[in-house]
Amino acid sequence: MKRSVLTRYRVMAYVTAIMLLVLCTCMVFKYGFDKGEGLTLVVSQVHGVLYIIYLIFAFDLGSKAKWPFGKLLWVLVSGTIPTAAFFVERGVVREVEPLITDGSAVTAKA
Repeated sequence: MKRSVLTRYRVMAYVTAIMLLVLCTCMVFKYGFDKGEGLTLVVSQVHGVLYIIYLIFAFDLGSKAKWPFGKLLWVLVSGTIPTAAFFVERGVVREVEPLITDGSAVTAKA
């Protein structure tokens, strides 16, 4: 597996998690203080688009890492739970790092 597959997933995991936290904050202001309705709409739509991209990259990574369905489902759903994507991403990196093969490996001559 190429490192770029993991990098794409990591970037989208962080972006999606941050946008979800921003969306939660906007929802508190919208429903708690009756302010920011327009901003909440924009943030929710941006988060939705970014989450779809996250799903594509996470599914790509999971299929290349040959994850079982349960693990893949947990990684996909973690983008909908505030702060979960941060923790799941760390676990995914620890598991997938050994599977990465770079084409830049140098072979020693005897």
